[in-house]
Amino acid sequence: QVQLVESGGGLVQVGGSLRLSCAASGRTLSRNAMGWFRQAPGKEREIVSGINWSGSTTYYADSVKGRFTISRDSTKNTMYLQMNSLKPEDTAVYYCAADRTPGMFETTSYLRQEATYDYWGQGTQVTVSS
Repeated sequence: QVQLVESGGGLVQVGGSLRLSCAASGRTLSRNAMGWFRQAPGKEREIVSGINWSGSTTYYADSVKGRFTISRDSTKNTMYLQMNSLKPEDTAVYYCAADRTPGMFETTSYLRQEATYDYWGQGTQVTVSS
């Protein structure tokens, strides 16, 4: 069974940086699409970023484009989200996710859809304070 565990969240000042990690276990996800979502209090869960199995295709929500960078390291079975220039509106619980079928043809449309993802972590809190 696939398990996803997020880490790296915490409290950071406005304009600061954090790097989130998502460690996968159970099987390798080197040929699976993965993504990051977030949910703020009183708001629906939203896509933040997604990455295809090779890393050649990525998707970013407009709200984070230019500030966040998604990456993955297949040797560690781990995905990352580098978050720079953080804003208070970035405060949320951040979740990592992965699809269930390896080797899919992963377009940006595929990556941005919540229905794409089948496996989910439990989330890590990110709080941006002024």
